Formats: sequence, structure tokens, C-alpha cells
Amino acid sequence: MENNFDIIIVGGGIVGLATAYKLTLQHPNKKILVLEKEKEVAVHQTGHNSGVIHSGIYYKPGSYKARNCVEGRRELVKFAKDYHIPHDICGKIIVATEESELTHMNKVYNNGIANGVEDIQLIDAKGIKEIEPYCEGISGLWVGCTGIIDYTDVAKKYVELIHAKNNGSKVLTSQKVIGFEKQNESTTVITESSKFIGNYIISTSGLQADRITKKEGAKTDSAIVGFRGDYYDLTEKGLSKVKNLIYPVPNPKFPFLGVHFTRMIKGGTECGPNAVFVFDREGYSKTSFNLKDTAEAFTYGGTWKFFGKHWRFGMDEYRGAFSKTYFLNRLRKLIPSLQMEDIVSSRCGIRAMALGPEGEMLDDFKIEKHGNAMHVINSPSPAATASLAYGNEIALMATEYFNLK
Repeated sequence: MENNFDIIIVGGGIVGLATAYKLTLQHPNKKILVLEKEKEVAVHQTGHNSGVIHSGIYYKPGSYKARNCVEGRRELVKFAKDYHIPHDICGKIIVATEESELTHMNKVYNNGIANGVEDIQLIDAKGIKEIEPYCEGISGLWVGCTGIIDYTDVAKKYVELIHAKNNGSKVLTSQKVIGFEKQNESTTVITESSKFIGNYIISTSGLQADRITKKEGAKTDSAIVGFRGDYYDLTEKGLSKVKNLIYPVPNPKFPFLGVHFTRMIKGGTECGPNAVFVFDREGYSKTSFNLKDTAEAFTYGGTWKFFGKHWRFGMDEYRGAFSKTYFLNRLRKLIPSLQMEDIVSSRCGIRAMALGPEGEMLDDFKIEKHGNAMHVINSPSPAATASLAYGNEIALMATEYFNLK
């Protein structure tokens, strides 16, 4: 039957598509289906991120993220070259502006060395100026292997390659999954317009990961809470003040990298993002509100515990969301000469943050297994950079767990 598949993947973001692509390589005899609820693939986290090819310098040595980011980045760059996807390995600097940041900056450098990140070096104030003349700092890190790309282009190439296999595997859009029916040997996945039968299910649903997991019948003690990141663009006048990528030393207490400057592969330079709790998981404006999303977030105990630990940070981020002056002052920490007319309000993105029951932010990959299904609950940044490595890991995990022949 046409609607029968070996594996059905729910979620057409970059991780789901990379997983499908890797499965078609590892199991060319298997029919894979990817279901995406939107009209296009990669429209949520994949299409709203800052387009940076991350080096792997930030992550704890030995962690899943560290290993997969470094390997995944190298594989991604080769993939982009092989398939002529526009990208630029332009490098970036991480800048310390005060003494208190030096300890953590050195830790980031040592993580990079431990993780095998190539082309990194500590630089002084003069070195910062040579790379970014308008940037002020007391010490910095040059990360030469960082780059920029458009991840929607990458995701669309995965779709193209999945279809090119001509083995019945396909990616379907406008297919919102609303339920699952269990049979002895298979599962019927019900969308708003169709039904599809799969022997095995993998969900990579990003902002909806906890809901799809529960719909399928699996249990999870984690919940997804959305954080919006607001961006500004540099105006024509401001563009001359940034050459490539400038980052602050991140606050070690939070999984966010702080407001930074990013040149985009298709033109322009973005500044941001902040990180504010959202009342609508897929609401890309500052005033979006969804009753279901808000109610679920506030009835989950972990949300309150998270707020209890981080309310000061949250208040600061909200001030940045509604005050251009406040946002500008944060940017001026790196480029003091930046003026109000150098930046203009731009787009925003939403990041799926998986919280545990004690309000802890899940920092690494989390996958729940249930019968004939696997659910990727958390695939945090650098998921886009590491998509080929993550996809490969999930495909290998599926091969073992589902005993694929």
C-alpha cells in the first residue's frame, strides 16, 4: 500500500530531515516518511536561527554536544561544498570586556582544545582591533573555523536527496499529526487529512516534542518551554562597524550565548538575540499569546522552579525585549560607538527549551523510547550545525532499538 512505511518521522525540521536522510543512506531498502505540519519544511527553529556554523568550543568536553558539534560541523562544511550551498567560514571573535569574564573565557578556550576544535587562539586587545576595528575588549578568542550558512537551504537539500533515492521515501508537508492508533506490529499516524501506517515512529518535533511524545503514549517528565529571541539589524550606517561575527563571553549559568553580532550569508548583519519566556510556542511577535501554551507552561511545576532560580535574568531579558535603548546598551558593551540609528528592529526566533521537573534546563540530547517509537525530546543548539551527526546518531540508535535489518 502507498501509505505504508517502514519508518515515519514526525517533524520536518533540520534534525528530522537529517535523520531521514541518514536512514536512507544506512537502509536504502527502507521506505521513510517525514511528516511536517507546515506548508514548508524547516520553518520554525531551523528557519529562525542565526545561521552560524558553530565550532564546538563552548561545550563540556566528552558531552554528546561537544563530540557531535565538531564532527557534524566538518561534515556539514563538506556537504555544503559538495552540493554548492552558499556558506562562508569567516571566523568569529569572543570578546571579554571586563576582568571578571577572563576565567570563563579561558575555560571556553580549554574546552575548545579538549574538543579538538581547530584554528583557535587567545588574542589581546590589539588583536581584537585588527579583526574588528570598532570592537572594544581587554582580551579575546579567535575561532577561525566558525562560519555562516542558511540552514533552510541545508534542510531543503536533505529533502531533495531523500526524494532522489526513488525508493518510496518522501517528505510531506501540510500534514499536522493529531493522533496515533496502535496495532500489534505497526502504528497508524493520523494527520488532519490522511492516515499513514508505519512499523516504527521517530518524533523530532522541536517546539511540540513533549506533546507528540504524550500523544503517542510515551511518558516524559520533561516539558518544552519556549524562549523568544528578538533581533535587530544593522542599518546601512551601522554595517561598517562589524565585519563578521562578534560574541561576548557567555554567562556560564545560562545556555544562551548573549547578544552578539552575526553577518548573514544572504546579506546584512543581525544583532541579538535576547531570551524571553513566550506565552505562545509558535508566536513570532512580542505580544503573541496562546492560552493552551501558557496554561501548560504554568501548570508544569518545573516552570515555576525555573523562574524561582532565574527571575532576575528573566526581568533583564524582558527589559531588552521592549526597550531599544536597553538592547542598544547591551550591544555597546562590545561596540561602544554604536548609535540608536545604527540598529533597526527585525525578526525573532523561538527556541524550544526542555525543562526537567526541578526546573533544570536540559543541556544535552534527550531521547525517550516507547514500544516501537523513539522521541527526541531535546535536541539543543548546536542541532543545526550538528544535524548530520545528530541524524546519524539517531539513525544508528533506531537501527539498534528497532532491530532494523
